[in-house]
This record gives sequence, structure tokens and C-alpha cells, in this order.
Amino acid sequence: MPRFAYFLAAAIAAGSPAFAAAGDVPSFNTDIIPLLTKAGCNQGACHGKGAGQNGFRLSLRGFAPEQDYQWITREFSGRRVDRTAPEESLLLRKAIAQTPHEGGRIFAPGSREYKLLLKWLKAGYPGPNKNEPKVSKLELTPAAQALKPGEEVQLVAMATFADGSKRDVTWLTKFDSNDPAYLEVSPSGKAKALRNGASAVRAMYLTEVAVAVFAMPFDRPVDESRFKNGNNFVDTHLFAKLKELHIEPSDLCSDEEFIRRLFLDACGILPKAEEVTAFVADKDPKKREKLVDAVLARPEFNDYWALQLGDLFQNRRERDHDVRGVKGVRQFHAWLRTQVETNRPWDAIARDVLTASGSNTDSPAVGYFIVTVGEQRHGEQSEAPESVAQAFLGTRIGCARCHNHPLERYTQDDFYHFAAYFSRVKLDRKDSRQGPTMLKVSHPDQNQNKNPVGVSQPRTGMFMKAQPLDRTSRDVTPGDDPRVVLAKWIADPSNEFFAGAMVNRVWRHYMGVGLVEPVDDLRATNPPTNPALWESLKKEFIAKKFDLRALMRVILTSRAYQLSSATRSGNETDARFYSHYYARRLPAEVLLDAICDATGVPERFEGYPVGVRAVQVPDPGSNSYFLRSFGRSDRVTACACERTGDVSLPNVLHLICGDTITGKLNSGSGWLAKRLKEEKDDAKLLDEVFLRVLARKPAAGERAKVMELLKDKDTSRDELFRDLFWALLNSKEFLFNR
Repeated sequence: MPRFAYFLAAAIAAGSPAFAAAGDVPSFNTDIIPLLTKAGCNQGACHGKGAGQNGFRLSLRGFAPEQDYQWITREFSGRRVDRTAPEESLLLRKAIAQTPHEGGRIFAPGSREYKLLLKWLKAGYPGPNKNEPKVSKLELTPAAQALKPGEEVQLVAMATFADGSKRDVTWLTKFDSNDPAYLEVSPSGKAKALRNGASAVRAMYLTEVAVAVFAMPFDRPVDESRFKNGNNFVDTHLFAKLKELHIEPSDLCSDEEFIRRLFLDACGILPKAEEVTAFVADKDPKKREKLVDAVLARPEFNDYWALQLGDLFQNRRERDHDVRGVKGVRQFHAWLRTQVETNRPWDAIARDVLTASGSNTDSPAVGYFIVTVGEQRHGEQSEAPESVAQAFLGTRIGCARCHNHPLERYTQDDFYHFAAYFSRVKLDRKDSRQGPTMLKVSHPDQNQNKNPVGVSQPRTGMFMKAQPLDRTSRDVTPGDDPRVVLAKWIADPSNEFFAGAMVNRVWRHYMGVGLVEPVDDLRATNPPTNPALWESLKKEFIAKKFDLRALMRVILTSRAYQLSSATRSGNETDARFYSHYYARRLPAEVLLDAICDATGVPERFEGYPVGVRAVQVPDPGSNSYFLRSFGRSDRVTACACERTGDVSLPNVLHLICGDTITGKLNSGSGWLAKRLKEEKDDAKLLDEVFLRVLARKPAAGERAKVMELLKDKDTSRDELFRDLFWALLNSKEFLFNR
């Protein structure tokens, strides 16, 4: 029998066609891998974990199809597939639980999933085809819709491929809800609204992702007039969203609340009593706008925002083998403060940091790479790629170092293309006592400098040239600093991630919750809660040449920022759409400074002169139980989550009976001790105490109660005022900005 006829007969005997018409045979890349992903087989909780599950391993979410194919069809002598009897293949039998399977039945016999897998097996289980067009885009229909709780809508996922062809891949797409408490979605893509609010469904097919957003308005009447009195475009978009959801905004905050809120948010300080009194008495209708301008020009603003940038750029001593010391940390902090003081545009600051070179003494921004590259000989293998993406683009790409991003379109190749920009960062590290550390633009092996800039992808061994995350081509000339090209792309006005990352950080700082949360996790599948406002803020920031103060002024002068933290009927549960100001605990440094300012007793920091405020201390490693306990950022990573504002039992106990408050209150040199001797008018002293601590005078009920206690002959005046002061310092009104 001729050899060809033998193979033809064998194919017929196996029940498989010898040849399949184009399109009849399922594709391993575009059919089987998505099927395994949707079924959960290649997820981290199953066979997609690093060591696999029960002897069977798959790449996480199918990021390495060539490896998956080998593991499925070749591992253990190909025991998972049966060419002669495809229906008896272990891969298929376990999926329908005909053979014991720890994961249970994945799909039913005769189901569409079953038929697809069986058809692939009968076709001889063809492997990945390198010439097959890759998916380039995924779209969901509808992309946005309003639903009532209980209503459902079927989503349709359409994939576009590199050759321009399109295909409905709904049944092979993996769907997830961003917030299952508001919206659920079935495996088939049917979304169902559960409660009033807003949420989104994210979809993934191979390397592409898409999102559909849904609004679930409250079914209640609203007062139209409450959405009209806006101050600028922030209010236009914010109130439109509230109106869409039928959530009424709160009233405006009082003047006393506004001045305290503004001083704490913008400068990290309490307003002085005389400043509060003058502001409240001012009858100018533009006084709030004028106060915003005055506060943004204060030196304390420079101190506070140097601290914020220090967090962002991880300005700290290294955990091991530190080469900068406290001096280097202070130099970088001073440089950052100068940038804030001179109001340098954010894009200019970013470019200076990203391209810093030379010695860390002459160019303090080199400290950023000393921390992020550390002792790594190869910059692309350090923390620099992840840190830069998160700090400047608000994007978390760290997981793509090992596998494709689970929630974004970034692949492992994308990560190493991006990491290649740091392959010419060479640190000549020296102990600070022996001289400064130098950053040179060079490959660790100088002989490689003449070669194209790139790195080797560890899984495939392929050469990855330097390329931005948007996959555009931006050539780097050998011998040049690749970071210059990277900085140009990052800070380009057309790069909305760059503008969006800082807009989101600034918005969250002043409004309590980011338009995107987490604040440094910008991605297509994590849409902003108010897309129109998001786009307008980015455009404004870019139009104003990345002027941070201008961006802040827009937010601070909006009616949205000036809403009361007191809720009204219908907006009590809102925590995402800014219908009222979100009260939050003061940050560690601000709270400690507020206690010091109120009591008149400064905190002492080792190595710093008396009078230095907590927000002015550059080094997060400075020894302070209070700052450490109350959530100061350690600046170990670029994640904003390192700074916390949680309220814990140890914090409460420390405030009540720790030496921070009690020690300062009992100090003979403190403000209260002096005023008790100087001011004999109890009513005036009472006003001073309230103004100093809470930026307001006592309410009628509060005043009456204190004055009544003072009339008691058995009451010690000094002791009563100390107890009152202690009580105010431990009140929510003092500990929270509201």
C-alpha cells in the first residue's frame, strides 16, 4: 500500500477527516486557548499556577500557547489525547467528569464546548499556527447602557484580527463584573443589574480586553435645582452624573469647614485662629477663590507637595547596602521642593527624573534609579520598569514580567520591550563615605553599546527592542540614552496615561476617592466612575501645560470640592460619585503636625533642629512611632497603597493615653499653659481653644455646657480646660478632614 494511502486509511479509521476545508478545523490559538481560559482551566487557582495542578500545567490564561500545546499533546507520552479514539481522550473525559477530576465537570457532554474540543481532537489536534492573524481588538455591544435593578442585557463580543477580519467571539470570551454587588454577569455574557449605582463588565479574549459600563439610577424624584449651581466644568460633569443616577448633592460646607479643609488638604496645616476669623467675616463673594490662590502660594504648600512627590519617587534610603545615606535623601527632597516652589510643569519634572545621570550629588534625581535599580547589574531586571510605569503612567505592569497581564492587553513581550529602555542604566555604586554614586548610560558590557538596544525575552529567547507600551515604533540609536526616547513618549501630550495618572492622583488627594480606583491602576477594564469628567480634567491639564497648581485650582474652586460632608436623604451610601465631601482621617505627618500646632509643643526628630515639622522630614526611615503607626509611607514600592489612612485600635489607644497628646498637653511651655495664665476671661479662652483646634467657635450647646461646669466651685479651671482640649484633640472633627 502506498504510504499516502496508508495515512489516509488510518485517518478514516480514526474517525477524522484527512483534510479539512479552511475554517472547519478549530484553531488552537483562537478557539482552544480561549475555551480553556473561559472554563478556568488555565487560571491561577487551577492548572495555570506555576507548578500546575496534579501533574498538569498550563500557561496562565494561555500566554504561552506553544508551551500549552506541548504539555497537552506531548507530556507523559501524550496520555492526555487519543488519536485513534478522540472521544476517549483524557483531556475531554476529565472536562465532562467521565474520569475523576478534582475540578469537577467543566462542561456537559454534547455542549458547544464539548463539540469544539472533540472536533479539534478529531482533526488531529493541530498546534499553534504562527501565520494565523492575531487578535488586535475586542469590542463589546452595548458599550454603555442604563438598567433598572433586575433588568438583564446580553453582551456581544466582537474580535477584530490583524488581517481586518471580524468574528463574534461572545461564547469564547471570559466575562467578569467589576463589582458583583451592583452587577453580575453570566459566563455567556448576560449582565444583570442587582442594585442602584454603577458598575462595569470586563471581557477578555486572548490578549485583548474590553469593558461595558452600566448605570442603575435610583427610582426616586430629585430636585432639579440642586444640580444647577456649578462653578466650573468639574461641576457640570459631576452633577450630570449625579442627576443621571438620581443622587442629590449635599449643601455647601460652611466657611469654617472650607478654610480648615483647604489648609489641611493643600498645605497639611491648620489655619490660625485669626485667619479663620478674618475669612468668616469677609463679605467678598469671591473670597473662596481668593483663599485658594493664597493657599497655593504658601511655602507650606511647597513642603507638603514635596512630601507627596517623595512618596511617588520612593525617596528613601536603600534597605541594604545604602549608598546615599540621609544626605542623599535630603538632597533629592530639596530638589523636589524646588520644583514645586518654582511651579515647574509636571512633564518637565518627569523628564528630568527619567533621564537623570551623573552623580547623585550633582543630580539628586539619580537617587530614583539608585533605589529602583539598586544592586542589579542589568537595569531591565530591576524594579525600574514596574516603578516607572506605575509612577508616571499609573499602570501596573509587574505581572507581565512573568506572564501576560490578566486584566489588560499588555503581554510578556510588551513588558520586555518596555524594560529594554533601562538596559543602558549602569550604576557605579560607592559607599557615600568614598564618594558619590554615578549613573552612566552604558550596557554593563561596554562592547555591547554599539549593538541595537534591546533585551532577550526569557521565555522565548527572542530579542525585544526598546518599544513603548502602546507598541508604536520609536527607534533608539545605539550609543544614545534610551531613556530620552522613553521620556519623550511618556510625557508627550498625546499620551493620555501620563496626564491621567497625575490627574487621578491629584483628584484623589483632594476628593478622597480617585476617579479610578486603585489610584495607580489605570487600565481599559477599570474605567473611571465619571468618564466625561475624566476626559475634561485630562484635557485641562494638558492645555495648561501640565501646571499642577492650575489643575488643583480647578478642583478646589469647584462646588463639588466645597460640598458639605454631611449627607442628605438619598446620598448617605454614595462613596464613588462625590455627592458629598468624603471625610477621611488626616495623614500621619499632617495629624502629628496638627497636634503640635494646636498644643504649641513641637515634635523632636533625631538629626533635625527643633521646629521641623513632620511633613518637612525627607526620610521615611526617621524614627517615629507615631508616624509609623499612623500609616506613613515606607516608599518601598511605587504603590500608593503604602500610605494608609485606616483607623486601628492601637491608633485610638495611643491618642487617648499615649504620650503624644498627653505629654504635649501637660507641658508647661505649651500654648494652653500660657493662655491659662494670660487670659482670665473664660468665654474668650473657650473661643480661642475651639478656633485653634477645630477652626470654629463653640456651638451654643457646647458653650453652655462648658460655662456651666466652670461655675462649679469644685471644678479646677486649669484641669477643665486641659480635659476639654484633650477631648477636642480626640474628636472625629479634629482627627478627620471633613
